[in-house]
Amino acid sequence: MLRRARPDDLDAIMALERSTFAADAWPAEAMRAELAGEHTYYLVAVDDARPDDLVAYAGLLAPRGSGQGDIQTIAVDPRHRGAGLGRALMHALMDEARRRGAGELFLEVRADNPVARGLYASLGFAETGVRRGYYQPDGVDAIVMRLEVPPAVARPAASVDTAADTVEGDAR
Repeated sequence: MLRRARPDDLDAIMALERSTFAADAWPAEAMRAELAGEHTYYLVAVDDARPDDLVAYAGLLAPRGSGQGDIQTIAVDPRHRGAGLGRALMHALMDEARRRGAGELFLEVRADNPVARGLYASLGFAETGVRRGYYQPDGVDAIVMRLEVPPAVARPAASVDTAADTVEGDAR
């Protein structure tokens, strides 16, 4: 199940952040600011059987009216990879970007992460440039990718339950 991230998710998000991005994890204070930001939208995926078990998260920065958005981060616990969670999170962020009026989305991805690059390419992101040595301390290049946000479909892939602030959808 996907739902909006809450401030009390910070510890679980940071545990997954540090285990996924050991060398270049965000500081907790930066993530706290992201979760509380006026222009950000963060989602978490929790295990249906254990709703307190956070298994993935992702974030979007998209100020309303700016016309642009940035995928800030995405991480999926290794035990849950390959199940479509990353794709589901990306679709949900793309939908939110569209609601905020973003006509284009950007992201950076490590040049040495072919799985993530493949996911983004399959969603329509195109490589537009390279930021040399972007990821520190490893000095790994970042591939900059851009997506022209497609228009909404007649029948959305996900619906938002505003009362519970959860997102449900089919990640196929």
